[in-house]
Amino acid sequence: MNLSPEKKIAGVLAPLFALRGKDDLGIGDTAALREFIDWAAGIGFKLVQLLPINETGADNSPYNAISAVAIEPTTLHLAPNSPQDLTREDFDASVAEVDLPQLSVGRVKYRQVKKLKRRVLEKAFENFSVHASEERRSEFRAFCEQQSAWLPNYALFRLLMEANDDSAAWNRWQPQHQTIEKARTWLHDLPQERQALLRRRAEFFCYVQWIGHQQWCGIQSYAEERGVALMGDIPFGVSYCSADVFARPDEFMLDWFGGAPPEPYFKEDAFTQRWGQNWGIPLYQWEKMRANNFQWWRERVRAVRRVFHLCRIDHIQGFYRIYGFPWQPRRNKEFLPLNWLQMLQRTGGRAPHFVPRDDNTPENRELNKREGEEYVRVVLEEAGIAGVIGEDLGVVPDYVRPNLRSLGIAGFKIPQWESYNGMIIPGEAYERLSVATYATHDHQPIRALWEDALGHPTPNAEQARATIKKIALFAGLNSKIYGLDFEEGFYPAIMEALFKSGSWIAMVMITDLLARTYRFNVPGTKANLNWTRRMQRSIAQLSSSRKEQRRMQRIHQLLERTGRV
Repeated sequence: MNLSPEKKIAGVLAPLFALRGKDDLGIGDTAALREFIDWAAGIGFKLVQLLPINETGADNSPYNAISAVAIEPTTLHLAPNSPQDLTREDFDASVAEVDLPQLSVGRVKYRQVKKLKRRVLEKAFENFSVHASEERRSEFRAFCEQQSAWLPNYALFRLLMEANDDSAAWNRWQPQHQTIEKARTWLHDLPQERQALLRRRAEFFCYVQWIGHQQWCGIQSYAEERGVALMGDIPFGVSYCSADVFARPDEFMLDWFGGAPPEPYFKEDAFTQRWGQNWGIPLYQWEKMRANNFQWWRERVRAVRRVFHLCRIDHIQGFYRIYGFPWQPRRNKEFLPLNWLQMLQRTGGRAPHFVPRDDNTPENRELNKREGEEYVRVVLEEAGIAGVIGEDLGVVPDYVRPNLRSLGIAGFKIPQWESYNGMIIPGEAYERLSVATYATHDHQPIRALWEDALGHPTPNAEQARATIKKIALFAGLNSKIYGLDFEEGFYPAIMEALFKSGSWIAMVMITDLLARTYRFNVPGTKANLNWTRRMQRSIAQLSSSRKEQRRMQRIHQLLERTGRV
């Protein structure tokens, strides 16, 4: 596909789990994504952006996956003949005891959904093992061979999870399982019959990844046929409790945890304001990674490139330097009320700081810039023709964005944050190599900000009013928001301003596109609703709703008027 920045395009960001497809099993899947691609293409969008699709752990966060490469099994479309090893009879038997309409009501019920999809996939694998043709078995073996750099270690990790109450916390497993060397010895010493059962189980996990690979490669081809590109997401970090850290512990710092420095914008979380965001991701031993030519990073990027046309790197500034905490997130509450001296007493003198070094001297800045560029170039080498987008938001060193631009990497423009000498920068001034958007998956939707700003008084009202006024200024409304109708005055003006910007990509969060108030994640918190909210309407209902048809017709006209179709 031609995705040159010379041609401006527009896209829509939607978490896959939130999509409601025809006959889905309680969560958005690849079939729902096909429906969504059709819907987006009909409006005039040329890009669909997703969150990471890697296999998630107990917190269901796509940014805290248990594998940096493995595909999340719940993303797979499961139905009779999907995969082809699944018969109608076996599918019906697998779902017979499940109230499917109830499963789809409200938010994602991960425990039930994962259990159901696991059962269906196990039946498909059983049929494959007994009935698959030699040609199909050969294709499976070829896939396993092609993915041998990560797949066997992942399958072993999944076996060990099952042997430890389905927990990914390898540091709390049985002693004989806590390192990959010990685990292999344990497996080798088991009776032959037990080994055979576990080998078959490991093969099941590989089979699921094979089916995932097939479905997602099919999605890429389908999107191309509809003239739509797909943007994938690579988080800068990986979960401490992951197959990657378990298999390659020497390449990670296991006693420092990455995050972001204190940031006043996120009012919802006191810890984020006081100490920063502690994501709990282990930091990298870059020297060890350099020794094997960054093999792990290269495999990550190749996995995304196989499915997506564009690749977004979340927290790309982490390549240059990242904020590290000497404690895990589960201890955040313990540190929240402490002052700096009390914190040092608890940590033995180790304080949160930038790793590998801060930017307080010209020498440090130059070193961070040079090393960061080296690591980013590795990503670019593996991305090949796929474009790389850098999420460069938050507290960003002044050398990062110019360095990314010099490498041909587009950064982000959040209009309400883009100012100079206290004045909002007009969209026409945005450099072409950028992505303009009002919100990411972490931000409060514009409609919710509007209601906070102009509705009943809330703790966030003052900040919401300030943000809405900045967006109004960006849209040429001169901050006159009182008395303005959202649907007829504010919404079309801000959408047109975004599409008129000079940015290569104008990206709209699905909640902003539909003028909804719910959000998918509140950063720095473990709120029960994080990563569980689903769209209120199915894609079919969006397509048939006269109200949404009118809204999307307006969007289509704006895309045409601003040259993004």
